[in-house]
Amino acid sequence: MGVCAGIADYTGFDATLVRVCFLAAVFMSGGSVLPFYFIAGVMTPKKPHSLDLAGPEERQFWQGVRASPARTARDIRSRLREIDRRLADVESYVTTENRSLAREIEQLR
Repeated sequence: MGVCAGIADYTGFDATLVRVCFLAAVFMSGGSVLPFYFIAGVMTPKKPHSLDLAGPEERQFWQGVRASPARTARDIRSRLREIDRRLADVESYVTTENRSLAREIEQLR
């Protein structure tokens, strides 16, 4: 039903580890957790195929988003600020009068 795989995907744990822990829980509880498994399997929505992630880096990013959306937004905002600062540095370097840069551009023509 994909319940253990969904839990593994959501938490970032290995699916095999989650399945082994679930089996241990079944044996230790005498099977009383099985109804919860089937209820979760019926009630939880299926994962769309379009959400299959390309690689481990993207998977790790989305797990971080689920764990702490505010921190992820803050990290993205920080990265964008850094990119904007670097772009401004490049722009100021290109637009200021720079004789060596002008000479290099003339050599390229």
